[in-house]
Amino acid sequence: MQFLVGGGLNFEKSPLELRERIAFRSEELTRALPLLRQELGLEEAVLVSTCNRVEYVGITLDAKRCRAGWSHFLESYHGFQADWGTYSEFRQGRACVEHLFELVSGLRSMVIGETEIFGQVKAAYEAAHRLQTTGLWLNRLFQTSFSAAKAARSRTFITRGNLSVSSVAVELAERLFGDLSGRSVMVLGAGETSEKTLRALEGRGVSLLLVANRTYGRACELMKELHGEAILWSEFLERSADVDIVISSTSAPHYILTREKLLPLLSRRKGDPLFLIDLAVPRDIDPSVHALDGLYLYNIDDLQSIARQNLEDRTAEIARCRRLLEPYIERFTKWAEQRQKRSHGPNVMGDFRTA
Repeated sequence: MQFLVGGGLNFEKSPLELRERIAFRSEELTRALPLLRQELGLEEAVLVSTCNRVEYVGITLDAKRCRAGWSHFLESYHGFQADWGTYSEFRQGRACVEHLFELVSGLRSMVIGETEIFGQVKAAYEAAHRLQTTGLWLNRLFQTSFSAAKAARSRTFITRGNLSVSSVAVELAERLFGDLSGRSVMVLGAGETSEKTLRALEGRGVSLLLVANRTYGRACELMKELHGEAILWSEFLERSADVDIVISSTSAPHYILTREKLLPLLSRRKGDPLFLIDLAVPRDIDPSVHALDGLYLYNIDDLQSIARQNLEDRTAEIARCRRLLEPYIERFTKWAEQRQKRSHGPNVMGDFRTA
């Protein structure tokens, strides 16, 4: 008997300190997906890793083995132990379908309605498809989820204001200073989150906007459309002494800002505070720098209070989204049931308690 299963860690149950240690870069999926299938006993598998979650969806013959295998997989791949059961969730059958559809629609994000998650889940699915770890069931499931999410987003106001982690970070910066008129901001990285951060800063009265990226050409490309200055990666530390805010979102596997690097800058600032907002997972900035005088550090989990306030404004839209998703969930469920009846096949939508 086969089962549709899913689970993992997310921002609601697990701390950033743990999530960043088990994050998977896209280039790691070639090794991670086969190991995930082996440890969890999955016939099909997709692994989603973002700043707020590390989750899987799969098809298995043994749901109990799958539930236990998640801990073995993380320990085997990342080389350390933790109380994975406390921090992880496990879902089966319809609960998996509902979770995935809401996730792709932005209803399970820290910033409700954010649009990045759709692209992140789609990229994870496409990577698994290329690596041939998806098949009949997950192909149908994910493709239906994308259609459902597009319908929910287009027919509600859940994405009104284009909320994202980036926009919430800029909102935090505004709260710190009252407004950003005349302030100077440096953005580290030139990926999707950094680009959205730069665009969110437009029209906020910033007097100086800098962007640094390891690939200088990419930084220059961004600045062709935005009013700011691209600087060499080798210059960002020196220029950090002259800005009010640094917002960092790179894919570096290690800290790019440490106490040792920042200490010399603080003496040059003559008491002017420096605000650091770290949007990266794994983190770009050593959390110990928060203890330095005149330096204030915020990470992605610190944005949750602002996100919760925005959530209150979107409660009605969340209910509308869920009503719009329901027909798609029912459509997939009926397709799965009919497929099973025709082939006298396994109970993919079966309940874990009967496994």
